Amino acid sequence: MTESNLQAAGSGLTVCLSFDFDALSGWVAGSRNPADVSRGEFAAVAVPRVLDLLDRHGIEATFFVPGHTALAYPAQVLDIQRRGHEIGHHGWAHEAAGEFSDEEQREIFRKGIEALEKVTGERPVGYRAPRGSYSTTSIDILVEHGFLYNSHFSASDFRPYYLRQGDQWSDAGEYVFGRTVDLVEMPFAWHMDDFVHFEFYPGLANTLNAPSAVREVWQGEFDYAYLHEPGGVVVICMHPEVIGRGSRISMLDELIGHMKSRPGVRFARMRDHAAAWREATPVEAWLASDSPLVPRPFESRP
Repeated sequence: MTESNLQAAGSGLTVCLSFDFDALSGWVAGSRNPADVSRGEFAAVAVPRVLDLLDRHGIEATFFVPGHTALAYPAQVLDIQRRGHEIGHHGWAHEAAGEFSDEEQREIFRKGIEALEKVTGERPVGYRAPRGSYSTTSIDILVEHGFLYNSHFSASDFRPYYLRQGDQWSDAGEYVFGRTVDLVEMPFAWHMDDFVHFEFYPGLANTLNAPSAVREVWQGEFDYAYLHEPGGVVVICMHPEVIGRGSRISMLDELIGHMKSRPGVRFARMRDHAAAWREATPVEAWLASDSPLVPRPFESRP
């Protein structure tokens, strides 16, 4: 049975493991300290560990790669592609694109795509914004480039949904919903991101949690979805330079084993699940559904 048929049947649960291969790009824009930059360099060591783990479990995953990383580590990026994983767009040099002008955002987006195409020969169909930084123009750019899906919005937890173009808001007036567009959101949540649990950086992150504590969070989300959200999807966001440390990748190995032990659970690349959901739920059907994320006009009482 194909991913599309499974989703149409509404059975089981899909797990999408995703990895942001930031490497050097996560540090070069914000630090002049070579010791900081070396933290990103560890990704080159960790990527083979992650790929070998995925191979052992027979899992295809998604790697979001900045253009800067693709050009710095083409061998690793090509190995990711060769082993059957998806490569998604993750900016140029891990910049907070939503803080730039519209023209600058478009240039950043173009540079990232060109670098990925140069290395892989393929055009990405999925996007995750570095640092989760978007503006309303970001949606316009994704639509202009014909992207299938995005993954960094949090209006849902275990269900994809369609994004909107042109929302307007302020604290002085009503929220104005824009137009729903054919762009699937694969939901993201910060507690499903390894960096916020595991990394220390003065003034930014001060956690350094034990792998067992993170497994408790991630497995708890998975177990809830398995029991209460049949047909849903669990998205986990990781970074090779973070999850690739010994105790952490051992935890991921054990967590994957737990997930695989549950009947009806499957693992998929994000592009495959997004495409299957989109096929089963076209925009028109989504707008006619009873989802709380479909905007409803206010109707006064008679």
